[in-house]
Amino acid sequence: MTAMPARELDIVLYGATGFVGALTAEHLARRAGPEVRIALAGRSRSKLEALRVELGERATSWEVVAVDAADAPGLRALAARTTVLASTVGPYVAVGKEVVRACAEEGTHYADLTGEVLFVRWSLDEVGARASETGAAIVHACGFDSIPSDLGVLATAERVATDGEGTLAETTLLVRSMRGGVSGGTVDSMRQQAVAARSDASARRLLGDSYALSPRRSEEPSSRRSRSSGPLDRLRRLVPVDRDPATGRWTGPFVMASFNTRIVRLSNTLSDWSYGRELRYREVVDFGSSPMSPLMATGMAVGLGGVVAGLSFTPTRAVLDRFLPKPGEGPGPETRAAGRFRMEIHAATTTGAHYRTKVGADYDPGYGGTAVMFGETALALATDDGIPRCTGVCTPATALGDVLTDRLRAQGFTFEVERLSPR
Repeated sequence: MTAMPARELDIVLYGATGFVGALTAEHLARRAGPEVRIALAGRSRSKLEALRVELGERATSWEVVAVDAADAPGLRALAARTTVLASTVGPYVAVGKEVVRACAEEGTHYADLTGEVLFVRWSLDEVGARASETGAAIVHACGFDSIPSDLGVLATAERVATDGEGTLAETTLLVRSMRGGVSGGTVDSMRQQAVAARSDASARRLLGDSYALSPRRSEEPSSRRSRSSGPLDRLRRLVPVDRDPATGRWTGPFVMASFNTRIVRLSNTLSDWSYGRELRYREVVDFGSSPMSPLMATGMAVGLGGVVAGLSFTPTRAVLDRFLPKPGEGPGPETRAAGRFRMEIHAATTTGAHYRTKVGADYDPGYGGTAVMFGETALALATDDGIPRCTGVCTPATALGDVLTDRLRAQGFTFEVERLSPR
């Protein structure tokens, strides 16, 4: 690994004029001190200059750089000038490859908001080794996909280790409440992967593998599951709804689970299975125990399945695109101000102990909250001593860990771990 030379800039925010990009720029303007050298980058110089004016006096000295996502030489020149390049430009599998490649080649730390399994897999395969050689940390999934999950499980595993209670076994993240929209970028990621899965058998296989992001796949558990041919089992596979017999509460699928769970498993692998070889991790939405709960959970399952299926076909995709949020769009300030999310991670350990970790914040998860998480990630990579602790392709937990958790706590996020009394 080569040492990173001194750079002209600390942070380049690429895609700054997009909806979440602009929110991130606002956060950086509030949080970064005058000593942090920041530049705004994107395709349109005029839009970047307008944004700089909107940000006010704190951003007056920020540079603006116009460069297209397909301009490989321009991106390398930009990456060579900065310690960190934080990119909101997606869908990443379509337009993000040259950006991350430039960072890997130039030894520049990189962060993004991807929720795309196929893009992270490409990154691992195509630029991971080069990034390790140059000392770059390529940190994916630095927004609502997947920081609450990734740092929440990390906090749980660290507490378990401190208590001497073995490692994690059965671990479930439950979304208790969430107010705020799923971002247009997240929807576009679903759209791109649905299209890829429809046309590419290898993409389908990858997306169907629970350990698709593991760089040590042969050492991971098999993804095959015992499949009964009974009608109830077939129904559960089609409509993933369940009831906890101990509490009577119903759960249904979480839209981000297919990506978040893979990031958490990747963190476990990258840390040499520090969470434990017995980790079995899933994410669901808690619908409560009222008479309407099973209907709401089933409705979520059917609706989510319908959207994914609809995005796979051109005619139905055209219809859905009229109603789904588009990249670059988002809610107004009042709607964002009312946003919040509350999650709980319930974990059993290999010694039989049980833990609950509360994760949440009073931010709209897909927009304001993501901007805070992304901005704090960039600041941590650029300014905190000893960061990052991982090079090559990383996760928030393996690159930043407790440093990022502490930064988010200072911004009003909750990460609270408690040991539960024996049942």
